[in-house]
Amino acid sequence: MPEKPTVLFVCVHNAGRSQMAAGFLRELGGDRVEVLSAGSEPKDRINPVAVEAMAEQGIDIANQAPKVLTTEAVRESDVVITMGCGDACPIFPGKRYEDWQLDDPAGQDIDAVRPIRDEIRGRVEALLAELLPASTGA
Repeated sequence: MPEKPTVLFVCVHNAGRSQMAAGFLRELGGDRVEVLSAGSEPKDRINPVAVEAMAEQGIDIANQAPKVLTTEAVRESDVVITMGCGDACPIFPGKRYEDWQLDDPAGQDIDAVRPIRDEIRGRVEALLAELLPASTGA
């Protein structure tokens, strides 16, 4: 793993799960990681309930925009985390791939999105501990 790993979060619409994960990794990883997110069928804007759920954690993802998944994004990433996008993600040898089974926050209210957000945070914290094991504290 390079000194500054690049992590790509992918979900279908790049409007909820992958944006929340990217927000947590940017916040918790700081400049020690490069963070990308994309979707196989991106929406035109971030899910406002995901924005609200992250704001409750002090993380602003409102200025992010859904992006289409490209082969280049996968190629430049060291770790690719998929969230319900099936086989839409290209596979390159030497990359670390994980599929996180998470409920989709689309169409859910804030009470349903909070547990999804909290599970994503726990997974991001565990991923960060694996990627940067020598790092202690923020």
